[in-house]
Amino acid sequence: MVTPATADTIYEPVVGWPLIPHPMSFHEATSVAVDSQDRVYIFNRGAWPMMVFDKGGQFINTWGTREDFGRPHSVTVDSEDNLYLADGNHTVHKRTQTGEPIFILGERDNPAPAHSGKPFNSPTDVAIHPATGDLFVSDGYHNSAVHRFDPSGRHIMSWGEPGTAPGQFSLPHNLCMLGDDRVLVCDRENFRLQVFTTDGEFVSQVICHRAQAATAGKGEDTNIYVAQGRPPVLMEGVPRLGRRVVIYNRDLQQVLQIGNDMGGEGPDQFISPHSIAVDSEGSIYVAEVSYTAHGSRLDPPREVISLRKWQRVHG
Repeated sequence: MVTPATADTIYEPVVGWPLIPHPMSFHEATSVAVDSQDRVYIFNRGAWPMMVFDKGGQFINTWGTREDFGRPHSVTVDSEDNLYLADGNHTVHKRTQTGEPIFILGERDNPAPAHSGKPFNSPTDVAIHPATGDLFVSDGYHNSAVHRFDPSGRHIMSWGEPGTAPGQFSLPHNLCMLGDDRVLVCDRENFRLQVFTTDGEFVSQVICHRAQAATAGKGEDTNIYVAQGRPPVLMEGVPRLGRRVVIYNRDLQQVLQIGNDMGGEGPDQFISPHSIAVDSEGSIYVAEVSYTAHGSRLDPPREVISLRKWQRVHG
């Protein structure tokens, strides 16, 4: 059983993970999730939108086409190993682990008015209540809200508006459950994490550099794992500004950081962490928008590493 990490816990990057069959590629592995069997799901922007691997990096399966999804953004797994996919084309899909559709929320290419607080305008992530199965959706790039749905997809409520005050958002980019009575939201461009009740009441906040994604540990692991994105353009090349994973305890006190002080393609570096997941052994998986942030700017543009695994080796 994995216990919470401490300041003495050591993680090491797993070089060469996973083993991607030729001629497949991620192009950009924007998101990652792990199911109850430690199968790892990679929702990506390449020609094979969903790729599945075991924890050793062996390829299991692929499904979906570019026509099925507009701009893959996040993947979440529920207690029954169903998948929830947030797509930048203003939809949220619920699918089986083999890709069969269960339902779709929202209407493709038909967004709600920008910053109206109505679902959806570029939704970014989904969190699932562990007891009720209710869905919480962060929304997102052209909205400033969190929406709550029941397990069948019926809209219950929404909260949030643009701004910097408690309970307001500047790009709610990702979210996760804290136990069964709190929701943690990555308020990315406000450089903070906000905590709410499941009814949308503000509880607390913590400053965090460009919080792009968060996930809770499994079982006895009560840590919260937060992926920090790259710094603003004018601050690129400055050390210790994002591009790392920060581990907190359940009270959101920082425990540990992993990742080099500088960004890059090295095994111990990150380019722009965008999604994060943890398996039953405490290993950390990080998907990065590395093509958008870096590869697309190269001459010529090229795919760069966008998925990393860090294995817990001590503590």
